[in-house]
Amino acid sequence: MSAPDQLKTFQSPFLDGDGIRHGFFSRRGGVSSGVYQGLNVGLGSKDDRDLVIENRQRAKHHLVGDKGQLQTLYQIHSNIVVTIDDLSALPETAPEADGLVTNQPNLMIGILTADCAPVLFTDPVAGVIGACHAGWKGAIGGVVQNTVEAMVKLGASLSNIKAAVGPCIAQKSYEVSDDFYQQFLTKDAHFKSYFQAGKAGHYHCKLPALVVDRATLAGSESVEALPFDTYELSDDFYSYRRMTHKNEPDYGRQLSAIALTP
Repeated sequence: MSAPDQLKTFQSPFLDGDGIRHGFFSRRGGVSSGVYQGLNVGLGSKDDRDLVIENRQRAKHHLVGDKGQLQTLYQIHSNIVVTIDDLSALPETAPEADGLVTNQPNLMIGILTADCAPVLFTDPVAGVIGACHAGWKGAIGGVVQNTVEAMVKLGASLSNIKAAVGPCIAQKSYEVSDDFYQQFLTKDAHFKSYFQAGKAGHYHCKLPALVVDRATLAGSESVEALPFDTYELSDDFYSYRRMTHKNEPDYGRQLSAIALTP
């Protein structure tokens, strides 16, 4: 196990490139304690705000140093994507959205999750990056496609966009009701392929595959999913579902972020 103050991130070779830094941060490191133990970056949690801000600062320093900036969102399970093309006009408060794209160096754009899928994108040729939060609502609602579209509007090319789906809840851990399953079939019968029958009246949802396919459908040239289950790996990740099963009072959020460097 990492030392208590040592940050741990996971990387995707798909996102490697000169002038690009990224990290799917784990919960290891940081200054939070209790159910938030580690690097809780969720300002929406009930954790001490000063501790959360310190955790966010540590993550920012780890990826882009003291000169960089961190931009996150007030995530609402939507398909809304925000474009930032001017560092002098950063929003004063976190925008209500679930996707971010930018072409600005030293701006670390980040997504917060605790079972939902974080997706990071890059076009290393055009120097355009993106990030989105894809829970099941956002995934079927189009947030992945809209993020890719926003990148193209900023100068990216579909033939150069690569994407990585970060740690999220795995199919074996994501049991859902028949009502949940039917919501998907009502929208598109082809969504049946993302479910496996479980105990009576229940299914297991394959969120990572759904999000990978959404990115492929959007036209991303290369897409991969990291094989880490946020529910199962409690030492590394926060999990909303694990929190509910353990009757804990709250949960932390981990950060997934990407930045262009000069």
